[in-house]
Amino acid sequence: MRNLIAVLSVAVLMASCSSNDNTKTSNSNLETKIASKADTSSSPTPSETPSGPIADAATILARPQVPVLCYHHIKEGKPTNDYTVNAETFRQQMKILADSGYHSVLPDQLYNYLAYGKALPSKPFMITYDDTDEEQFTIGKTEMDKHGFKGVYFIMTISIGRPRYMTKEQIKQLSDEGNVVASHTWRHDRVDKYLTTPHIDRDTKKIVNNDWDLQLVDTRKKLEEIIGGKEIHYFAYPFGIWKHDGIPEIQKRGIKMAFQLSDKRDQEYPLYTVRRVIVAPTWSPEGTLRVMRSAFK
Repeated sequence: MRNLIAVLSVAVLMASCSSNDNTKTSNSNLETKIASKADTSSSPTPSETPSGPIADAATILARPQVPVLCYHHIKEGKPTNDYTVNAETFRQQMKILADSGYHSVLPDQLYNYLAYGKALPSKPFMITYDDTDEEQFTIGKTEMDKHGFKGVYFIMTISIGRPRYMTKEQIKQLSDEGNVVASHTWRHDRVDKYLTTPHIDRDTKKIVNNDWDLQLVDTRKKLEEIIGGKEIHYFAYPFGIWKHDGIPEIQKRGIKMAFQLSDKRDQEYPLYTVRRVIVAPTWSPEGTLRVMRSAFK
């Protein structure tokens, strides 16, 4: 994955540093900037979208970034890879976020803030999950519920109902309870490898006219059916990998905002390159807060 090892190494180093007054001041300044650069009118509910033209790219890029956490596996016991967080550590991370006054926000709120300058709650952050793993429901949702947090679940539809992955019923329950179900493609293929001309798919052996339709359009329809007809307008790039020339393809297919990992945002399409950080297995609860405060400016 592009730059992932380097990003994780830097993030882990930041997470291991001790807390200090400068960190607290930086976080306070960030909250002030978010408030000052946003419309001070009451924030709309997640289902409401303001009318009128959205802000230009320069204005969106100038708005302070909201911390976005990305989780994959949440397991009991010692993590065995860079994508796994110990379950007890996860519980402690959720608790310290709540105790520190953080408020989870959902994609509609983040979009309205970036595109229209609408206000967010104090200390906003976002919890996201990739790849449909069952423990994101059994552990992730359970812990978020304790603290009133809501999350964003980027679903890889090929995995639905398979062993160790979420079922349709679990995905619907997430949506029914106010979490957001969003797209993570059908098969987790890198978008920079998509073909836009007819070809035979390697797995189905059928002719595919355009990979964007196979990976985005068809999967969105399936997810929308599962969650009772709610429209899906948000997307996370598999492996966090994106390319500038592919963003218009995403726009054409009704996606309003897309999430990468920690690369620099695209200067023309900041709404389609929203940054996230993968939570590393070595991060303490306090370290997680420090990374959130230092990695998002």
